[in-house]
Amino acid sequence: MNKEQNLQYVGQRLIREDSYDRATGDTRYVGDMKRAGMLYARLFLSDHAHADYTLDLTEARAVPGIVAIYTHADVPNKPYNAMEWFSGIKGHHDEYLLNPRALYDGDRLALVVGESKAAVEEALSLIRVTYSDRPLVLGVENAMKDEVILKNDSNLCYETTKGYGSFEEQARDALVIQTRGRTPKIHHGAIEPHVCLTEFDEQGSLLVWTPCQVAFQVRMHVAEVNDLPYARVRVIKAPMGGSFGGKSQPLLEPICAFATLQTKRPVLLYMDRADVVKGTWQGNAMEIDVKLAVSPEGFILGRHFEVDIDGGAYNTNSAAVANAFAKKIFRLYRMPSQTFHGRAYYTNTTPSGACRAYGSPQAHAVAEVNIDQAANALNLDPVDFRLKNLVHPGDLDPSGGTPLGNVQIIRCVEDGRRAFDWDQRRRTVKQRNDDRFRWGVGMACASHVNGYTGAFPDFTNVQCDLEADGNITIKISIHEQGCGTVTTMKQIAAETLSVPPEQIHLGEADTARSPYDAAGTQASRVTYSVGASLKYACDLMKQRIVEAAAAVWGGTSADYILCQGELTVSQTGEMKTLRELAVLYERDHHNTVSILAHHESKTNPASTAAFFCEVCVDTYTGLFEITDALAVHDIGRSINPTLVEGQIQGGAHFSIGGVVAEGVVHDAKGRVQNLNFSKYRLMNAMDMPEVKVLTVEAGGDDGPYGAKSVGEISAIAPAPAIMNALNFALDTKMAHFPALPETIIQVLNTQRDEASQGGTHGSHPVTRK
Repeated sequence: MNKEQNLQYVGQRLIREDSYDRATGDTRYVGDMKRAGMLYARLFLSDHAHADYTLDLTEARAVPGIVAIYTHADVPNKPYNAMEWFSGIKGHHDEYLLNPRALYDGDRLALVVGESKAAVEEALSLIRVTYSDRPLVLGVENAMKDEVILKNDSNLCYETTKGYGSFEEQARDALVIQTRGRTPKIHHGAIEPHVCLTEFDEQGSLLVWTPCQVAFQVRMHVAEVNDLPYARVRVIKAPMGGSFGGKSQPLLEPICAFATLQTKRPVLLYMDRADVVKGTWQGNAMEIDVKLAVSPEGFILGRHFEVDIDGGAYNTNSAAVANAFAKKIFRLYRMPSQTFHGRAYYTNTTPSGACRAYGSPQAHAVAEVNIDQAANALNLDPVDFRLKNLVHPGDLDPSGGTPLGNVQIIRCVEDGRRAFDWDQRRRTVKQRNDDRFRWGVGMACASHVNGYTGAFPDFTNVQCDLEADGNITIKISIHEQGCGTVTTMKQIAAETLSVPPEQIHLGEADTARSPYDAAGTQASRVTYSVGASLKYACDLMKQRIVEAAAAVWGGTSADYILCQGELTVSQTGEMKTLRELAVLYERDHHNTVSILAHHESKTNPASTAAFFCEVCVDTYTGLFEITDALAVHDIGRSINPTLVEGQIQGGAHFSIGGVVAEGVVHDAKGRVQNLNFSKYRLMNAMDMPEVKVLTVEAGGDDGPYGAKSVGEISAIAPAPAIMNALNFALDTKMAHFPALPETIIQVLNTQRDEASQGGTHGSHPVTRK
């Protein structure tokens, strides 16, 4: 990429249009919406993890203002899988609007609809439920025993093997380093709880307002479950107060639509925090066993993963996350062989769903700890060991995935090494140790994708219209999640058209207005794939504008230059406005200046990153502080540096929380114990270290102006980097996330016991063959 090219809007730190309204509270979220005659609704969720049940609704139905209480006997008995985002993808269907048996604490048993929230809340408190508990399956170790089977003839709900080469052959004469680790179930922690509003519009179509990530996916499920024509369902993406994947899959929309269909009135279906924690989706817990075969010279010869996934009570996400895990591990290190064997299991816990980076955080968490352990076993610096083995620009994915493109992970590591002063700090940081505090530095790498190309359809349709007032309307199905998507897309459009952003109107997804889009805002596809589609469309639109100018004022399209929102006649220097063009073209040529473009992403390069950090551990309490942090990202090209830095820092926050504190906790009866933010320990702003950001902008791929994804990959490398820093500081081999204080104290106690007995340190042995 030529960074010297004269770009007007790409690379500028434009402020998000909605910043002021969000900061002042003027943004109207779905929960703020009111409609004449609107009803309120809330789900009655199970508080038993596995049970048959009966409901006594007598008192609840008698509450003044209660309009209806629906049970599984009242709703369509039509199974679906919320993971499916287009009709051609077929998952296993075992979800229902309401369920006749409770399969987890939080399962949907009934829907209460009333004239007011007060009436709904009172009715919920008066529902009498009698449970008949059934044997529980908690955790993958219990699930794989099949002593209690939740469905069909086994708790195994998905199994796959992927890879290339023979690990056994490569490992025959090699040093093999094995690491066993685990990651917990994660709550997304979006500030806005799940919510949805459904109503009929003036034409009798069902209108769905939702803070979703894939409007066309919501339309498909609402229509399919309620047996409606797609064209009679209109989904509008509403302002969103965070998602991180938690609102990627429809949850409330189908049953909220059902309530409106039944009552013929607008219905607002809402959740509180406890409902969201246990009654929506969670990031998958995983048990991960990785073996790495290395040569004495420090080259990786092979790697093998055995991964057991807690899929929760329904099949929803199990296959998708297993496949995503496998896809992402093949795109970071060169080696002759790499294999993956993954199994997902039903358990009596909240179903797992999309969660920021979809399998990548779990995959790299344990794998990058294993890489550090291999470096230690070889007596190599972890940075040197990685640099020997990381992928190079132009490398292919040996597992058969799409090529890696202009991948710049080596530059990320080299630039980060210098900026962090890694070599000096690694040599000297332990000199700061005293009797109580130990210091360490660590780093880790990560790889992620840029959309679905190579696996699923990845196309976007875009319509551009020159309006008679000289402004340009762009219709495209995008979803602002808080990361500045609308602003980013406007900058791409403005740059391509050479029209100021304030002359461009670009809204969010509305299935009645936006041309169809293959996959919405997920899989890190928006800037790379959707942005490339937008650039393609705007290139066509620019050509269409100068052709229209030639038709109106004579000459050829080459005689007109569109720059800064105005047309210049090249031979005379005369200026024409877009408003004049639109008006005259309609008057004289009976048409509008418009295009409808279709663009499909042809490539799916790797986005990569490295994270460096320093920690100080209190060996008396097990608490630790992250005293310095640096994130280095291979982003191709920054469309808006402020938004890029915000994504990277936000992603680091997400990942650091996963190491330090987070994880959904179940008791012995399968009940979720941390249902609010006083119990579910999110990192808050006061706890966060400053995260410095470096970007590598080498372009070279098919993204708009060279841009690649950054939002999801930013949430991957910090966690293993911190774990590696902790292990370096404490001389341990921890690989279980999160690294809670009690865990650290336990590991240190074990370390002391082993040392007193003359044994080896750490809980996860390094083995040699």
